[in-house]
Amino acid sequence: MSDIAGEEALVEPPLPQESAADPATARVESGAGTRATTFAVVITSYNYRDFVLEAVESALAQSRKALQVIVVDDGSTDGSDLLLRERYGADERVTLISGINGGQLSAFQRGVNAVHADVISFLDSDDCWEPGYLARLGALYDAREDIDFVFSDLQLFDQQDRMMSFHGSEVDLGYTAISTYVLTHWYGAPTSALSMRASWARQALDLPESFQRTWRLSADNCLVFGCSVLGAHKYYLPTGCVRYRIHGKNGWWSNQSARVEYINKMTSSALIRHYAARIGMGPECIEFSKLEFMTKPRPPWSETKRYARLVMMRRVSPWRKWERALNILRRGWRLRG
Repeated sequence: MSDIAGEEALVEPPLPQESAADPATARVESGAGTRATTFAVVITSYNYRDFVLEAVESALAQSRKALQVIVVDDGSTDGSDLLLRERYGADERVTLISGINGGQLSAFQRGVNAVHADVISFLDSDDCWEPGYLARLGALYDAREDIDFVFSDLQLFDQQDRMMSFHGSEVDLGYTAISTYVLTHWYGAPTSALSMRASWARQALDLPESFQRTWRLSADNCLVFGCSVLGAHKYYLPTGCVRYRIHGKNGWWSNQSARVEYINKMTSSALIRHYAARIGMGPECIEFSKLEFMTKPRPPWSETKRYARLVMMRRVSPWRKWERALNILRRGWRLRG
C-alpha cells in the first residue's frame, strides 16, 4: 500500500503556546460566549441502599449546582427505591426513575433519556464527589467549547486509600479514534469520573437492545470507547474531587481474574468494532495516525510512544515507517506534557 497522497506536503504547525492557567481566563481571551454550561448528574443504583443517599447528597452539595440530578434505581431488591422516594420524592431538585432490573447500560440509557442539560456527569451510587467537582468541570467546559469529554482522577477509599491518576497533570488528548480502534486503548476513567456533552452520551449509548445483556456491568466502556471511536475531543482534568469506594460488592473491582480480563477484552473489541462500523471506519484508518497525533497540543510521552507504535504498523516500506515514527518521537519530545 502506498503512502497517503500528499502527506509529504503537510506542514507541521508551530509549537503551541502555554494555555492560560485559569480556564475561565482562557474563555475570556478566546472571545467565547457567556452562557454557562448546564450540568445533569446521572446516578445509577442497584442494591446499594447503604451508599446511595451519600452519592445523591454529594451531587446536591456541589458549589456549582446541577440543573438536574437524575437517580435511576435499576430494580433494586434491598429497599433502595423506597428509601429514595421517602427522602427525595417531594424534592424538586431530584428526578427519580425506577423500573425492572436491566443492568448498568439500560440504567444509563434511561437516565440519559431524561436529560435536558448541556453536559452529563455520571456518578455510581456507591461513590461520591467533593463539593467543588462540577465547578472544576464547568470552568473547563465554559472555556473550551471544543472539548466534548472530560475524565478525572479518583481518590480510592473504604478498603483502599490511594489516588488513581491517569497522567501527571491535565492533558488535552485531542482525538483518540485510531488509537482506540487499533490498540483498544481506554481513554477514560471509571463511571464516577466521567463527564461529556449530552449529545456524545446519546451517541455512545445508542446501542441495540442485545448489548444490554453484555454490558450489565462495566457499561462505562460504552461511554469511553463509544465517544473515542465516534470522534469526541477528549481531555483529562485531575480534580481530586472524585471519591471511588472500594468494597466487596464492586462489580468490576472485586471480580478481576484472567478469565474475566479475557472476556472483557473480547467484548470491548466487539464493542469498538460496532462503533467503527457505524461510521464506516476500518483498518485503513491507521494511515492517518500521524494526523490524529497532531491534534494533541502537549502529548504525554506515553502517548507519543503509542503513536510511534501505530505508524510502525502501517503497510509501507520499513524506512518510511521509521521516518514517520522518528518524526512523531521528535515532535512529542519537544511538546511533552
